[in-house]
Amino acid sequence: MKAILYIGHGTRSKKGAVEIRAFIDKVKARIDVPIQELSFLELTEPLIEEGFETCVEQGATEIDVVPLFLLAAGHIKRDIPEALSPLSAKYPTIPVKIKNPFGVQEVILDAVAELIKDSAGEVAPADRLLIVGVGSSDPDVHVNFAKIAEGIRKRLGPEMVSVCFLAATQPKLSEGLETISEGAKGRVIIVPYMLFTGLLLADLNKTVRSRQKEGQRILCTAALSNHGVIEDIVIERAIGE
Repeated sequence: MKAILYIGHGTRSKKGAVEIRAFIDKVKARIDVPIQELSFLELTEPLIEEGFETCVEQGATEIDVVPLFLLAAGHIKRDIPEALSPLSAKYPTIPVKIKNPFGVQEVILDAVAELIKDSAGEVAPADRLLIVGVGSSDPDVHVNFAKIAEGIRKRLGPEMVSVCFLAATQPKLSEGLETISEGAKGRVIIVPYMLFTGLLLADLNKTVRSRQKEGQRILCTAALSNHGVIEDIVIERAIGE
């Protein structure tokens, strides 16, 4: 019997945890697979081991793992395989297939552009966009974010599109904000390149509100899971080869 094990990063945010569970409930309702479980890499229960064991207890004879991650970095390349390795050894007769993360897709960039328009209306040539990633020491992250920035620039045509990160690599948020704000004649639009609400996004919104009170024309768009295409991509990963 086939099982799907979804793996999210995990969050200390209760709101974020509720959001991801509601998102996966909608995904499950659209997939005709008898066993579907949600687990997390860290911070939120159930963790990967418990989710895997639950699949086995329900009679899983094969398990497809669907990582709820935008890009391939350390969690995808190292942490998730390491967490699954002892489970595969414990259940050698159960094949485990790890599906790819979302990657940089044109449909995702289209969705980001639509989310920006939903929050900010039409983007004027004088506006500036700051794309904010969580961050990783993996060098591929910078390559991917350069593609993301260029894709958004082509779609919306703002004066400037920059990238910064919240952790693990440079430039950090503080530097990114100062650079994008210096000499800005239009609005500064912050684009969190994150799937779900969490403490990082809450802190980012707090920073934006603080700057708004100081008189800066700045706003922040919603997390990517607010666009229906993300649900479609998860389903495609879950049922595809």
